[in-house]
Amino acid sequence: MHLWVERPSVILFLLSALPNVLLCPIQSHPSNGTRYNVVMVMSDAFDGRLTTALENNVVQLPNLHFMKNNGAVFLNAYTNSPICCPSRAAMWSGLFVHLTESWNNYKCLDPDYPTWMDLVKMNGYVTQRFGKQDYVSGSHSLSNRVEAWTRDVPFLLRQEGRPVADLTGNATQKRIMVEDWKNTDKAADWIRNEAHNLSQPFMLYLGLNLPHPYPSENMGENYGSSTFLTSPYWLKKVAYKNVTIPKWIPLQNMHPVDYYSTYTKNCTGHFTDREIQDIRAYYYAMCAETDALMGEIIAALSDTGLLNTTYVLFTSDHGELAMEHRQFYKMSMYEGSAHIPLIIMGPGIKSHRQISTIVSLVDIYPTMLEIAGVHIHEKRSGYSLMPLLSAQSAKDIFSNNYLHPNWALSEFHGSDANASTYMLQADRWKYITFSDGASFPPQLFDLSTDPDELKNVAGQFLEITLSMDKMLRSIIDYVKVSDSVHVYNKQQFANWKASLGQNYTNVISNLRWHEDWSKKPKFYATAIDKWLKN
Repeated sequence: MHLWVERPSVILFLLSALPNVLLCPIQSHPSNGTRYNVVMVMSDAFDGRLTTALENNVVQLPNLHFMKNNGAVFLNAYTNSPICCPSRAAMWSGLFVHLTESWNNYKCLDPDYPTWMDLVKMNGYVTQRFGKQDYVSGSHSLSNRVEAWTRDVPFLLRQEGRPVADLTGNATQKRIMVEDWKNTDKAADWIRNEAHNLSQPFMLYLGLNLPHPYPSENMGENYGSSTFLTSPYWLKKVAYKNVTIPKWIPLQNMHPVDYYSTYTKNCTGHFTDREIQDIRAYYYAMCAETDALMGEIIAALSDTGLLNTTYVLFTSDHGELAMEHRQFYKMSMYEGSAHIPLIIMGPGIKSHRQISTIVSLVDIYPTMLEIAGVHIHEKRSGYSLMPLLSAQSAKDIFSNNYLHPNWALSEFHGSDANASTYMLQADRWKYITFSDGASFPPQLFDLSTDPDELKNVAGQFLEITLSMDKMLRSIIDYVKVSDSVHVYNKQQFANWKASLGQNYTNVISNLRWHEDWSKKPKFYATAIDKWLKN
């Protein structure tokens, strides 16, 4: 087993990394000329921490455990944006969110944007996609985009339905997320009936909805997805007694952006311990169902004899807070939301490998191109993971920093947070800043001593805070980006408002915040007008 945890002094690391944080070209990696197959499964809202422990004592994930035993798990993999569409846009493009201006679930890539799968197809690969892709502009509900545009209007919006746990079916019912099972069946059938007979290498992508919470059907689509739904069959895979109840900071002591998120996610009310534990247990059961879907793909590859010549990758667009920090969903830089799974097995990858280098979704783009032997001159935000996967030791990595810088950038500009949010994860430190860097206090967490991220030490470790901010600014001019998002939000809302004419009040009162709007329509209309003019 290779457990790579050696790390240099953080101050020296930050200073040494500064010259190397610009976009990088795809690295050339030695190859024997063989072009291997690739199968990538991307789930939605899977907490990456479930894959990093040696043994998981909460939920049974036998297929992901199989992948870890026969390949490599990245212990510190992060999303580049803790929300569906922008994170997937980063994965498909290999570019940070601010470079593609993927500001929210409605504004992402153009439909004809060339992804890494398009490039490998042009270079002789057979490609196939099934299931959720969710990276182009125009997706998601009207409520979702309006709440993103108006997030910095100076009043609180109650947007989501209250998170609940719900049980369906019986002790033998496996197929709860039916759409995912149908798409997985299609992918497995394609492997058995098509891929098995190909003379060319192939790349197969399968996108899952699980373990994303389900829509709250009794409340209508405007209230989002706040139901954690599973069956007794999957709940049996969870060790309920080991499901922890997370600690919460008192509401009055919360960071102002966290408080806004908690309020708009409808989590400020009282929750019993049983309610919290149920939500978390049902979420883990949904993760168990996700694992079973992964198992169907592995079985198809094994049955056809393709497993030994195929790279198999499992990851997610973001995580799920599942009531940590008094929130559910994502839209946060806390570990439950930002830490994603990344497991890869395939030719030349040693079994039981654990890689501690910090990586992120933008690294998938150059990794896929390197596997396919495709070389491009355009610069991308990520680095190929293949050198890390083939490195013999931690010393090889730290003596050759070009393999992969030990940091990750994540940014968020969508709903349920009233300011653009930026995270720099470097070494054991997580630095989070907001908007222009002055309107809200920054956060700094030492994950080695505070894995639950309950103690903000930004004021206590000022030198680290300033170093992290300096490094972040060398990667992204976040003040300028925040201004651009602010202008975009106002323009989009003003255009939408004008398109409705006199029907504006009726339409907006039926969105997620209709209760508040109906109580004080003149007050909210005036606040909107002042915001647009400011």
